[in-house]
Amino acid sequence: MVLQRNAEVNFWGWGVRGGEITITPSWSNQPIKVRASGYARFDAKLKTPEAGGPYEITVTTGRFKKVIKNILIGEVWLCSGQSNMQWSSYNKLTEILDEIPYSANPKIRLLQVSNIGASLPQENIYDNWKECTPQSVDGFSAIGYFIAKQLSKELNVPVGIINSSWGGTPAEFWTPAKYIENDKELLNNAKLFKPAPARPYEYASLWNAMIHPLAGYTIAGTFWYQGEGNVGTYKSYDKLFSGLIKGWREAWKSEFPFYYVQIAPYNYKSPANEQKGALLREQQTRTLALPKTAMAVVTDLVPDVNNVHPTRKKEVAERLANIALAEVYGKEIIDYKSPVYKNHKIEGDKIVIDFDYLQGNLKVKGKDIMDLLIADESKNFVPASYRIEKNKLIAFNKNIRKPVAVRFAFTDTAMSNLFNSAGLPVSPFRTDNW
Repeated sequence: MVLQRNAEVNFWGWGVRGGEITITPSWSNQPIKVRASGYARFDAKLKTPEAGGPYEITVTTGRFKKVIKNILIGEVWLCSGQSNMQWSSYNKLTEILDEIPYSANPKIRLLQVSNIGASLPQENIYDNWKECTPQSVDGFSAIGYFIAKQLSKELNVPVGIINSSWGGTPAEFWTPAKYIENDKELLNNAKLFKPAPARPYEYASLWNAMIHPLAGYTIAGTFWYQGEGNVGTYKSYDKLFSGLIKGWREAWKSEFPFYYVQIAPYNYKSPANEQKGALLREQQTRTLALPKTAMAVVTDLVPDVNNVHPTRKKEVAERLANIALAEVYGKEIIDYKSPVYKNHKIEGDKIVIDFDYLQGNLKVKGKDIMDLLIADESKNFVPASYRIEKNKLIAFNKNIRKPVAVRFAFTDTAMSNLFNSAGLPVSPFRTDNW
């Protein structure tokens, strides 16, 4: 087990109904007394010290005594989503298979939440924390492991990663029911899911069984990789995803950081005039309006656009970890996030584009920017020429005198070559809403 350092963490369990519970953490040796409710549950708050351990917590009630051993104090993060977060050595990922023989690290602990759904919110899980060993890493989220390794190394503290993810699941499954039921569009979309033999099909079912039992366990934040399961209903994804984030934060009573991965290029076989993967990415970008959110862009990490599971998970983990290191832990990292379209203005026959999250200059790998298009009122997009002036992108075409819109990498499979100073790709965007 890992508990969040320098915090007042929630600690709960079950004992004798109405009985007095004494909780004694070894780092303070100060007993805390609480009373179990009529439903036998007790709740307490423990003040944790700076990173360290191992420690013990002794819990006694009447003639019963339990000692929780080998507890570390450090940083705790929750990883969730669908298969790209879940993928592990079981999926023959070379990066993690090569890592496993050298993965033993007593400062890292892993909690794998079992894939179980439920119709109503649950209070408990039946999984245990494990020390990071080749055996516990085998089958654990590759992204989660690599995040833990980087954070522990950079911060020199213990790190605990909770992996609660399930392949092929849409965001509706992970969202508290009220955020679905109070919105007609989201509820109608949620009713489209049909019974399946290998997983639940009801909205909120994974929230109920795999997230709700964790609510209140003090965490530093959440990493999320999901979206492929919602490409078919992309139009409402920002609303759905925002509801999910708000619901989780509400349950935790904490506006913890929520960092997520934009879905990768993949051939969804969308119609040419409705590139659903690109439109889902646009929805994900809109969710950045929520406080304490950030997005890792991975358009350059895809060996095969016909594989919905890109195999370069270590670099995805590094991008997420760097966001946390910069925004949560105050590490000075230049251009640790991908640039995102901010606004544009038309200047004669050119369109000038500004970006958020851009400290250094834009860079192009190669001669031309791939998938940079420009259009006039005809709405006919043609390849654009460009000029870069520090952190601005200027797009134009000699045959277009009055441009009105620009699109960049706005297709399902585009893997463009425009980057920031740190080598992170610019997020796909469009300036129109056609």
